[in-house]
Amino acid sequence: MKKVTTLLAASLAAAVGVANAADSITVVSWGGAYTKSQVEAYHKPWMAATGNTVVSEDYNGGLSEVKAQVEAGNVKWDLVDVELSDAIRGCDEGLLEPLDINDMPAGADGTAAADDFLPGTYYDCAIANIVWSTIYAYDSTKMENKPSTIADFFDLESFPGKRGLRKNPKANLEMALMADGVAAADVYDVLGTEEGVERALAKMETLKGNVVWWEAGAQPPQLLADGEVTMTTAYNGRIFNAVASENKPFEIVWDGQIWDLDLWVMPKGAPNKEAAMDFIKYSTGTEALAAQASWISYGPARKSSASLVGSFHDQPDLKMDVHMPTAPNNMTNALQNNFEFWADNQDQLNEQFNAWLAR
Repeated sequence: MKKVTTLLAASLAAAVGVANAADSITVVSWGGAYTKSQVEAYHKPWMAATGNTVVSEDYNGGLSEVKAQVEAGNVKWDLVDVELSDAIRGCDEGLLEPLDINDMPAGADGTAAADDFLPGTYYDCAIANIVWSTIYAYDSTKMENKPSTIADFFDLESFPGKRGLRKNPKANLEMALMADGVAAADVYDVLGTEEGVERALAKMETLKGNVVWWEAGAQPPQLLADGEVTMTTAYNGRIFNAVASENKPFEIVWDGQIWDLDLWVMPKGAPNKEAAMDFIKYSTGTEALAAQASWISYGPARKSSASLVGSFHDQPDLKMDVHMPTAPNNMTNALQNNFEFWADNQDQLNEQFNAWLAR
């Protein structure tokens, strides 16, 4: 961590143009351990170096608030951390400012940003910061049988008890199909048919009556800790944080994980565009991304950050690399979220999912 902190301070002036003094930007993210990792790795050092202020706000995802602000001509948010399908959709709908990868600083090793960012991590209106994953987890002290596959999550006979699920079709439908025997490589082909959607919902039906729905990322670890569920889907970093920072006896099952990206976007008409752009350049730099990975188990979007990822920030013996979604042992049956599929089908599948919930 000291190495990364030193590099952060040394490289800031060279890598990022200093924004106007006393600017204040509003940065919106998902809260909890994830926002804390951004505050420690991005907000605090950027504020110290520039004299600017970051106002941090939380939300539960989606584009509804961004769209409302842009259409009303009253944009209050400068930057929003979004999922990839929302970034693509927001850009297509003209809700976001363009972001040019060639404006981003080179990597610490001199590699141009366009070559340093992992493939598929930058777009016309979005620049990625992390790779994260939806997994499922359980409390190891409360289960005699230890689940190990995505099929086990849907097996109430062998693994009885309530399940925690995000109240959203995304990830649920993919996991349901994999649990029903669909190979990861075929999931979106199957889900792209009406029969495939019905198959996924039929698998979901096997859990109906045994589900506790969650909407905010902080809820799944709390559901486990309170004993309200025996297993729950969750963002991998939330479970890691509960284990590393709170000594919770939770175990992650990586089989059937859905891995994804989070990206910075700037709403069209952001009030503090210059300072917000300066913040993006800083927070997606090599050292800042590596620093964030010392606070939460989400992988940096830059190749040059990998060698700087070390231990958990206050536990030198807790190496972070094996806890990343992209660790080889965690990717044996993994599925990348298909952003194009969700950008095209989100509204329709929301309707079908909500209709299934109501019936």
